Amino acid sequence: MYIEHIALWCRDLERMRAFYEQYFGAVSNEKYVNAQNRFESYFLSFVNGPRLELMQKVDVPMHANDVYAQFTGLIHFAVCVGSEAKVDQLTERLRNDGYEIVGEPRRTGDGYYESVIFDPEQNRIEITG
Repeated sequence: MYIEHIALWCRDLERMRAFYEQYFGAVSNEKYVNAQNRFESYFLSFVNGPRLELMQKVDVPMHANDVYAQFTGLIHFAVCVGSEAKVDQLTERLRNDGYEIVGEPRRTGDGYYESVIFDPEQNRIEITG
């Protein structure tokens, strides 16, 4: 067994697709549109690992929780960039481009070298080496 994909509801589908393509090398399929349900989505593929499905539907409510709070359910996903130097480089690139760094690059107690950032819609991403 393996995780095939992870899905995120989005407010700005095109901005989110562009973010993951630009910073994480994702490759998108063609947009799926179901006009009757007012649903649109992209599947983003990476070199390794599960795909990321970005979805948008007009009647999905906004997240009401404080974005910094911990809550039950999916809290983050991790993207491995291959080295500590690449973690540092991507974190600085994202910072310089105005994205929020939630956790500075560091070695964690369980041995990962990682930083934590927010994507454009406040989803937490761990960038690991």
